[in-house]
Amino acid sequence: MNHAVLALGASVSMHVGWNLIARRAPQDSWPLWWALLGHLLLFAPWGWWSLWQEAQASPLLCALAAMSALANAIYFIALAQAYERAPISLVYPMVRSSPLLIALWGQLFLGQTLGAGTWLGLGVSGLGLVVMALSTLGSAGAGASALDQAAVRKALPWALLAMLSTSVYSLSDKAATAYLPSTGALLGYVSLSYLCAFAALSLRLKRRTGAWRPPRRLPWRLCGLGALCIGWAYVLVVHAMRQMPAAEVVGYTNAGIVIATLVGMLVFGERFRWPVRLGGALLISAGLALMAR
Repeated sequence: MNHAVLALGASVSMHVGWNLIARRAPQDSWPLWWALLGHLLLFAPWGWWSLWQEAQASPLLCALAAMSALANAIYFIALAQAYERAPISLVYPMVRSSPLLIALWGQLFLGQTLGAGTWLGLGVSGLGLVVMALSTLGSAGAGASALDQAAVRKALPWALLAMLSTSVYSLSDKAATAYLPSTGALLGYVSLSYLCAFAALSLRLKRRTGAWRPPRRLPWRLCGLGALCIGWAYVLVVHAMRQMPAAEVVGYTNAGIVIATLVGMLVFGERFRWPVRLGGALLISAGLALMAR
């Protein structure tokens, strides 16, 4: 369990680091595209070699890898579509509400049983994520402006699709860990998913801009940091799933949203509706504490 906790802590740190990188990068540079490209160039070759040499090859592993790859591609496309219709601060907390869905699928299909405290913690954290998402609106709930309501209506189907995709690849990743004996094999498995996601993003880029490369290049230093953070954060999450249920692992990674929110308010001066956002962060933290009991 200690290894899983350390892996989750490192993953959350990398996830926060990536979000800070993406926040400061020009959006027309398509930072996610560059980060995925960097991962595929720097880390995927070793991972694929390890996967070929060390994984316990079976038709089931191939099916799980294909399921994760397809779900990751759908996730990235759905997330991008949602971001075009509503702010990231509204969409991302909605997407990160997936642990409750993962817990339900895990119980139905994998026979995973969670304690009452874990279910309660997932519910409280989910409520905190909803509060944080609604804090973006001009006025939460029924008093939201017509523009806010229109943004929610347009973005909601894509955000729900991204959340569903997260639940799918999380469960297939959990099941695949039984066939992946080493960190290198895990890296290769994750890199297959990222290759599929990169291909999907490249097709979307071509459709949007008419070119296969973003209009602006992300600085190489940021590209390298992004490749390190986005790739290894995922590997560490799957590694933690060796010892913990998938819903718990994904639930704990939402600590990154709390940290990113606090950094935004304290470092970048993001004070818009800060009492509501802080309340959402406290609810998420309370949910995580309940899960850890």
